[in-house]
Amino acid sequence: MNFRTEIPILKSDFPIDYHSKILLLGSCFSENIGKKFQYYKFQATINPFGIIFNAVSLEKLIKRVVEKNYFTEKDIFFHNDLWHSYEVHSKLSNLNKDEFLDNLNQIIDLTNKQINNLTHCLITLGTSWVYRLRQAQSDNCSIIANCHKVPQKEFTKELLSTQQIQESLQNIVSLIQSINPHVKFVFTVSPVRHTKDGFFENNVSKGNLFSALHNSFDFQLSTFGYFPSYEIVMDELRDYRFFETDMLHPNQQAVDYIWEKFSQSYFHSETIAVMKQVEEIQKGLAHRPSNPDAEAHQKFLKNLQNKIQNLQISLPQLSFESK
Repeated sequence: MNFRTEIPILKSDFPIDYHSKILLLGSCFSENIGKKFQYYKFQATINPFGIIFNAVSLEKLIKRVVEKNYFTEKDIFFHNDLWHSYEVHSKLSNLNKDEFLDNLNQIIDLTNKQINNLTHCLITLGTSWVYRLRQAQSDNCSIIANCHKVPQKEFTKELLSTQQIQESLQNIVSLIQSINPHVKFVFTVSPVRHTKDGFFENNVSKGNLFSALHNSFDFQLSTFGYFPSYEIVMDELRDYRFFETDMLHPNQQAVDYIWEKFSQSYFHSETIAVMKQVEEIQKGLAHRPSNPDAEAHQKFLKNLQNKIQNLQISLPQLSFESK
């Protein structure tokens, strides 16, 4: 007997391996999957400008990167003892204005270079709800990525239409393809529910994301893929034991399960074999002996170093650091 609904997982037409160069963008769920990529030593970059929840803000950043439209003083502001930009996440905010601008513009240069060499771009959409700055100089710059704890009276809240999201998604793809036409795109919708918007409102928001994706891309083509993160959590893992204590964010067990499903879709057996070797090394590096000077432990360390060196013969880009 089968007591749950299993989401069909199809093999991707554009698999990922250890030679792939991956950029993950979007909501906090991109961070969850991105950390898995980094743990297994894939060549992956996660949200260079921090977590971005909506498609319009993501489009604006990609446009900056592709066109090398650098941040200037007019793009930043001072609040609560820090310099911020409404276009990026607060983790990048800085006490020093010049350092802040230099850092943002270095990220533009680095991300532009990464896109030129990219093989895969994974985009996780979080919400259709956005905040618009009341005193913005134009509609083009008024939708923000992060409010940085500025009082709510400075913003208006609105729901992006399916058409608005669709246009932003298509623009993101076109911008990236303008400097690298060979990039493969994987889209997913975050399983995190934004209940602060309201339960009904969250469902409407997610619905607009799904409709925009459906209208924007032909997922039968070899350039675009859709991975059902949202569906896996809502249908296969429909139990609160798979959530954090806030009952909104998938916990580590859920993330591990989604990663397992992702692996089935995007990794060939050869890649999975390397991942197993990497995991063995990672566990070895994390091991804390009771007696570091014991002969047995020194032998263990030597064997571990041999495993690293053997793996680096075929994959010299792999780098392991003891913690």
